[in-house]
Amino acid sequence: MADYDFKKIEEKWQRIWEERGVFAASGNFSLPKYYVLVEFPYPSGEGLHIGHPRSYVALDIVARKRRMEGYNVLYPMGWDAFGLPTENYAIRTGQHPRSITERNIANFRRVMKRLGLSFDWSREIDTTDPQYYKWTQWIFLKLWEHNLAYKAEVPVNWCESCKVGLANEEVVGGRCERCGGTVVLRNKQQWMLRITAYADRLLRDLETVDYLPKIKTQQINWIGRSEGAEVDFPVLVPANPDIKVFTTRPDTLYGVTYLVISPEHELVGGLLPFCENQNEVRDYIERTAQTPPGYDESTREVSGVQLEGVDARNPVNGRVISVWISDYVLSSYGTGAIMAVPGHDERDWRFAKKYGLPIIEVVSGGNIEEAAFTDIDRGVMVNSGPLDGLKPHEAIDKIISIIQNERFGRAAIQYKLRDWVFSRQRFWGEPIPMVHCESCGWVPVPESELPLKLPEIEHYQPTATGESPLAAIDDWVNTDCPVCHGPGRRETDTMPQWAGSSW
Repeated sequence: MADYDFKKIEEKWQRIWEERGVFAASGNFSLPKYYVLVEFPYPSGEGLHIGHPRSYVALDIVARKRRMEGYNVLYPMGWDAFGLPTENYAIRTGQHPRSITERNIANFRRVMKRLGLSFDWSREIDTTDPQYYKWTQWIFLKLWEHNLAYKAEVPVNWCESCKVGLANEEVVGGRCERCGGTVVLRNKQQWMLRITAYADRLLRDLETVDYLPKIKTQQINWIGRSEGAEVDFPVLVPANPDIKVFTTRPDTLYGVTYLVISPEHELVGGLLPFCENQNEVRDYIERTAQTPPGYDESTREVSGVQLEGVDARNPVNGRVISVWISDYVLSSYGTGAIMAVPGHDERDWRFAKKYGLPIIEVVSGGNIEEAAFTDIDRGVMVNSGPLDGLKPHEAIDKIISIIQNERFGRAAIQYKLRDWVFSRQRFWGEPIPMVHCESCGWVPVPESELPLKLPEIEHYQPTATGESPLAAIDDWVNTDCPVCHGPGRRETDTMPQWAGSSW
């Protein structure tokens, strides 16, 4: 083996394979078909790392075996090439993201070919190619057409340095994993995909896939389906808005002694003028905006601020209760507000003990002074009016019937699964093919005008307001409404990195 010239021999046969198209999918459709797919890599400047061939080699073995067994194999490669790393590098170096991407792709392709991987290079795709992202944009228009894409103001993890929204996975210890800058929660208008419309189907269809049991359990927990009730608590201020609360334990409504809303809750701004301690509330909101996502609340000191002068009414018994904001309530789950039942919830109990709030027992059998709470399947209802004497599971059906008849609540289902934030305030991504018209609202770009291409620009820094650099390109932004032909403005947010690779 000392005389084996691997470089010469491998280069010879790799050249022959490429010249003869050995790995290309055949046009002979009488053969049985086999599709082998690997995750498309992000073509970074560092080149391939060991994790890439680790998965590619395993699937390459499958592809080669199937070809030898007579299958018509499609084994493609592509590039998930839009996204923040390339744009940040372009900002630092003054190069165009396109030239950076092309250079990185060429290097990745070179190394993959040297490894002898049997990809069908005639099927290569690049998510940044306008003729490819034409179809990414087309899919977005179809989602819009079926009411699965919409725009809403939502709290996002905002990197103050990159001036961009981040997923939870991109935040480490309250800082941006890319630049190390401070990340805060900020409410911003974002395009959303209504994945929650498929929550029940995602659960049902787990029965049809051959996943490991632990993977199915992770999926079930991620979707997080909960049955319960949504209850309206009227707020005792002018205009009398309701704080809507979702609960899986409506049987404990008589034990509600205060409400808590998240610092980012949509009602906070409207309630603030009625607060007697506005500065204290504002300070708390600002401070908690820097809380890293996903912290372990079981080990975190509870904190909150009462909205002094703003009270609510418990609709089942008429009791006036205080309203608080606290970061132990997440805007991303349920309605962003909770009804606190400190007699039967440890988190609420710790909060009530700290701030001297009332604690009422409504399920007998525990020791609420020591936070020893009764399980839902044990004990009976007490201090709960028409529910007294019932088992908790019996009380749930009865209280839902009561609140629906009295029209201050309804049976409801909630999910931990949230709709996807689908927009980024950056340049290097697929333009979202929507136009805003003062008369017509949001209007889709006609399919015949796709692809809506990125304009050529010289500077890629986000604007001072946190908008995409596209917002500064007036001759691209200003356009005609596709419906009424009046003045319109293009959407300047772009799609996230995974938009082009996931479909």
